[in-house]
Amino acid sequence: MKCRVCKQTAAVALPSHHTAFCPACFAAYFARQVERAVHNHRLFTPEERILVAVSGGKDSLALIHQLAGQGYNVTALHLDLGIPNSSGPAREIVAAFCAAHGFTLRVVDPAEMGLSVPEVKAAVKRPICSVCGKIKRHYMNKIAYEEGYDALATGHNLDDEVARLFANTLRWDRDFLGTQGPLLPAQGKFARKVKPLCRLSEFETAAYCFLHDLRHGATACPYSKGASFTGHKKLWEDLEQRSPGSKTAFYEHFLTHGKTAFAPLAHKDREPLQDCRICGAPSNLETCGVCRIREQVFAVKEKAGADLCGQGREAKNSL
Repeated sequence: MKCRVCKQTAAVALPSHHTAFCPACFAAYFARQVERAVHNHRLFTPEERILVAVSGGKDSLALIHQLAGQGYNVTALHLDLGIPNSSGPAREIVAAFCAAHGFTLRVVDPAEMGLSVPEVKAAVKRPICSVCGKIKRHYMNKIAYEEGYDALATGHNLDDEVARLFANTLRWDRDFLGTQGPLLPAQGKFARKVKPLCRLSEFETAAYCFLHDLRHGATACPYSKGASFTGHKKLWEDLEQRSPGSKTAFYEHFLTHGKTAFAPLAHKDREPLQDCRICGAPSNLETCGVCRIREQVFAVKEKAGADLCGQGREAKNSL
């Protein structure tokens, strides 16, 4: 197979675009897709400071590497969630990557604040993926807003966006359908959130990392097994195999024709937000969701401590 541009031997085939590229032409193609996303959706400007959430996976590393290559002012933000056999290696990968490429790295450790994922999972009787996502969004927004960054960029790719759009469509969730897209403007204490990889698939970000020799984590989160999000991505991957270009068409047509129908309805009936009495974050209740989660974790710990003390007294009395 030949590269569409230079006619050299192709290294990356893209059935969704009916084309293939050699390494150099693929790099140029990848950069153009990011440039188009930034320009078409007005995500940010070269003068602005961009905080990039970097997990250690292929998407976030490809994102910050590409934005820096285009001359944007980027800072990496990594959240250490205290997940056994996962968070430690991921943090090491991010630290090594940022050191090698000269990126400023900001690390936040929710586990030190009583919010390690294993403890949260034991305390909260809800799907851990949704709770973990809430914690991550809380701290990413907190750092972006309080430290004055112009935008918070995440490595959500086309596959992520399509799976999320599909899930929201299955529920006809007007709030999420009205706000989903590459840009969520800043509002109050919510920082501007952007997704510059929205035009690129998971395969394309993996190819980018491979061709640029970007070492990234490849181990799935041990708590993600059975998540509906993963199932939705598999469904769409099967459809894409049969009908190349389906993912791009579904997402782009939604942004062009569908989102405008839901935008006026998004959060229409939501109560006015207030500042959380504990941390000051925006909340629809007196205490924000993350602080309530932390209170649940502490309550479980206190109960466990009380139970241990009671068992100790019983053992002493039986002697």
